[in-house]
Amino acid sequence: MGTDRGRVEHYPVVIVGAGPTGMTAALLLARYGIECLIVDRWDEAYPQPRAVHLDDEVYRILADLGLGDEFAGISRPGRGLRLVDSAIATLAEFDRDPVRMPHGFPQANMFDQPDLERVLRSRLAATEGVRIRGGCEVLEVANLRDRARVRYRDAETGERRSVTAEFVLGCDGANSVVRASIGSRMRDLGFEQRWLVVDIATDTELGQWEGVHQVCDTERAATYMRIGASRYRWEFRLREDETADQYATLDTIAPLVSPWLREVRDPDLTLIRSTEYTFRARIVDRWRDRRIFLLGDAAHLTPPFVGQGMGAGLRDAHNLVWKLVAFLRAELPDDALDTYPSERAPHVASMINLAVAVGRAMTSGPAVGEAVRKRLMPLLGHVPLLSSKVTDSTTPRLSRSIFVARQALRPFDLAGSLCPNCVVDGGRRVDQIAAGRFLFLATTPLTREQRTELDRRGAAILAVPTTSELGEWLRRGRATAAIVRPDKTVLATSRSVPSLHTRVPSCPALSAPSTHRSSHGG
Repeated sequence: MGTDRGRVEHYPVVIVGAGPTGMTAALLLARYGIECLIVDRWDEAYPQPRAVHLDDEVYRILADLGLGDEFAGISRPGRGLRLVDSAIATLAEFDRDPVRMPHGFPQANMFDQPDLERVLRSRLAATEGVRIRGGCEVLEVANLRDRARVRYRDAETGERRSVTAEFVLGCDGANSVVRASIGSRMRDLGFEQRWLVVDIATDTELGQWEGVHQVCDTERAATYMRIGASRYRWEFRLREDETADQYATLDTIAPLVSPWLREVRDPDLTLIRSTEYTFRARIVDRWRDRRIFLLGDAAHLTPPFVGQGMGAGLRDAHNLVWKLVAFLRAELPDDALDTYPSERAPHVASMINLAVAVGRAMTSGPAVGEAVRKRLMPLLGHVPLLSSKVTDSTTPRLSRSIFVARQALRPFDLAGSLCPNCVVDGGRRVDQIAAGRFLFLATTPLTREQRTELDRRGAAILAVPTTSELGEWLRRGRATAAIVRPDKTVLATSRSVPSLHTRVPSCPALSAPSTHRSSHGG
C-alpha cells in the first residue's frame, strides 16, 4: 500500500472526514483488523468548539473503544435541566439522579469538542492499520463495478490523486461532497432558526446551577451551560434584523450574558468565539448507494436542544461497522448492510423531532408558548413521571430488521433496546466480556452442546444470576435469555434457550484482534 503515484492505492475502507464520526468508525474498523484510510481537509484537529454534550449511551461507545478514562479526564457530568424565564427565574427544574448509571457512566456529559478530537487522534496514532491523510480536498466519490473510488486534490501541491476501496464512508459533514456525489438529498423536517453561539473562558466561578439553563422566552430564547472547569457556552436566538457581527466583542455580548454574572464582581472573561449558526432539522433520503454510505452530519442535521447531534454520528458508526466487517469476511449477505439505514433513519428522525419539539416550546409565539411556559412548566418539575422523562437519557428502540426481532404488541420486549452495561463478573462490565462480539446471556444453564454451537458462531456467553441487575432486566422483559449484538443492541429474547441460541448470526471473525501499537506510537 505504498504511495507510488504510478498506481492507485486500495484499502478495504476509505473514510472521508476526520471528525468524531469518521475517527470513531476508523477505530472500530481497526479493532477488527480492517485497514482504512481517512482523508480530510485539515491536518490537525479542528480548533473551534462545536459539540459540547453527549449522553451515557454515546459515552459507552467511547469506552468500548478503550477511551473511557480519557473522556472522563476531559468531560464534566451534567446535573440536569432548568427551564428559566428571561430574568433567569426558575420555571421548572429536572435534576438527574447521579446514582442511576445503567451503562456505567453519567447520563449527561459536557466537554469541548477539540479536546475529544485530540483524544481520538492520539488513539489513532497508536493504532495499527489506520492512516490519516490531511490537506485533502475531496472532489468526487463514485461506485465502480467492483469497488468505489475517491478522487481528491492535495491542497499543498495541487496534485490530483485517486484511491479505491471496497467501501467508502462519507463522514464529511453538513456540506458533504460524498452526499452530493451519490445524488442523495436532504429532506427538510420543518425547522430553521438563526442563533448566536458564544464560547467564553474564565477562571472566575459564576456561581450558577451546574446544569443546562434553557431560557424560554419569545423575545430572546437562550441556552447556558458550563462545559468545563473554565469554559462556558451561551446560545441566543437572533432576531431577523441581527447578525453575529453585532456581537463580536465582550462589550457587545455583555448585555446578553449579564443575567448570569449578577453575583460576580469584575469577572475576568476571555471571548473564545462568537459566531452564527443556523439550526436545521434535516435527514437524507438515501443513506447508501451500493458501496458508499453516509454517516453523521452528512446524513442528518438536528437542532441542538437535546444534545444529540454529534452523538448521532457515533451511533451511526457503531451500528454500521460490525456489519461491514462481517460482510467483508463473507459472514453476512449484502442485504444485511441495508439494515444500517432501516435501523438508523427512524431512530435519528425521532431524536430530531424531539429536538424540534423542545425548540418550539422554547421559542413559540405568545398565544401558545407563553401559556405553556407560565402555567405548565412550573408544575413539571413536581411530577415524578414527567421529570424522569426529561432527565432520562434512554433513546428509542431500533426498528425491526433482520437484526432486531421485535415482537408486535409486546411493549415490554427488549429487542432493539440497549443491553445495560452492568457489572457482572469479577468487577467487569458486560461490554468488557463481549467486546466487539455477539453475546448470548441467559439465567438458565446451557448444555455442553449449546455452548459448543455458540462458540462455533463466535459468540461470548454469560451466565446471569436471576437476582442480579441483569437478571432483573431480563425478568422485566419477560425473558430468560437474550442475544446482544456487537453494538450492544438486543437482537432477540426468549424464555427458552433452545429456541434462541441457534439464532445467533455466525460471525466468528468478529472476535477482535489487538490493534494498539507501543506507547510510542509504533
